[in-house]
Amino acid sequence: MRVHIDKNMVKVQLELLEDLVQALKTKLRPKRPSKARGKRLYSPYFSPALDLPYLPTEIWMLILREATSMSPDPLDVSLSFLERPCQLSEYYESMHNKQNMALVYLYEFVWISRASQAKALALTLLTQFVEGKPSSGPHIRRLHMETPVLRRCATDDIHTILTYAPHLVIYSDHHAVRCTRYSEFNDVRCSPEQMVSALAGSNSKLRRLSLTNYSDDPFPHHLSPMLQQSAANLEYLELSSSSIPLVSGHLLASSSSLMVSLPVLQSLKLTLDNTTFAVIASWDMPALRNVSVVSSDFSYAGPGFAFFFRAHGHKLRQLELGHSSSLIVEHNLTLPPRPVQLIPLADWCPNLKEFICSADAEWNWRNPDWIAPHVLLPAHEHLEFIGIRDIDKRLLDDASAFPADDDDTDDAPFFPLVEQLSSLLYDQAFPSLRYIRDLSRASHSMRTGERPQARIVKFWSRVLARCGERQVWLEDFRGVNITVRDLRRVGLVM
Repeated sequence: MRVHIDKNMVKVQLELLEDLVQALKTKLRPKRPSKARGKRLYSPYFSPALDLPYLPTEIWMLILREATSMSPDPLDVSLSFLERPCQLSEYYESMHNKQNMALVYLYEFVWISRASQAKALALTLLTQFVEGKPSSGPHIRRLHMETPVLRRCATDDIHTILTYAPHLVIYSDHHAVRCTRYSEFNDVRCSPEQMVSALAGSNSKLRRLSLTNYSDDPFPHHLSPMLQQSAANLEYLELSSSSIPLVSGHLLASSSSLMVSLPVLQSLKLTLDNTTFAVIASWDMPALRNVSVVSSDFSYAGPGFAFFFRAHGHKLRQLELGHSSSLIVEHNLTLPPRPVQLIPLADWCPNLKEFICSADAEWNWRNPDWIAPHVLLPAHEHLEFIGIRDIDKRLLDDASAFPADDDDTDDAPFFPLVEQLSSLLYDQAFPSLRYIRDLSRASHSMRTGERPQARIVKFWSRVLARCGERQVWLEDFRGVNITVRDLRRVGLVM
């Protein structure tokens, strides 16, 4: 006689499994990277934001199957007439459970790439509310908005989505909202301030937040109150602005109402102006460790940036400076002459371990034997890691001036880039350096594709040889070491 599974027993088993998962979570959290033979090893990835343990797929399949099981088993092929047939009501109940579970995964991560998608989602959530149906909004954990300029979303649609998504963990707005700057057409109900107000609350679960300022007013005027109410769990904050405010940073910094306390914030990415930096310098961020800066007005030597790094530089472990030396030099050449006072970044950030820069650096003809990774950080005593972005773009730009066949091994066009990377290996500049990482996925494809250009591979062989002389590990975008064997495998004869 066949034994059937009792649903109550299944529920008890699932509860026991949840207790086991909670006990395992402490063992599954990422550990500090360890070094073994130059490799950087990491434990299996675990995301507390999604609250899902790292379990094999086979176990999750069994959990989902048992949670939506029917009695009797619909796939049973028993030929006995003693078996009870399935009922339509039981089928509907099982389908309802499966639908609820499917909604959890369908709405868990929502990526909006055009305005029509935001309007459709807002209409769905409103319709569910009006008709008294269970809302799909609480299932949304991450909302990412990134659209073309002509397909930006309406503020009222985004406000509706945020209103019915109370359990958001990650919210990202990358210039994806359509806002007018003309006051006579502004609607208070659809203003940017009203839109982000839905994110505020003492019960906010936000841990990662990316916001864009669409008005001409400085960021803190409407952002500070919202951040103050939702800052309890915020660990990552990204701020960008589409315009440069005309208000003096000294006037803003003197306003006590703009003070914000972010007790657990660890990473801060800023694409802002010098004025707003003066305000953020006064924010309380005791756990801040990682900062990424892309100046919108190129005023790296302005007082706002100096206030910020003087206040928070000693806490930083990782720093990214987005603009390269060549862009800053080009910008300064178009401006009237003015005294330039660079920030002593190495002195203000003595505990810095990791630095990220761009490959588009510029020769300094006053010192032609040296190419600094960035004008603000020509040297650092304790820096161990340097990551470089956009190497693929630099290779393509240099190669375009000297077209060649795929089998051509003449790597002369890449000589400046070789010298730039070699400059990082000088003992006097970065004596503690241990890792250089190519952060470009496209560069990795150019180097390890089906048929990479011979001069591209030869370029990397030169860089690898110089890193070997200094005993510095060269890594790809994944953090995996680039070796001589890898280069030989793609066809280079050495």
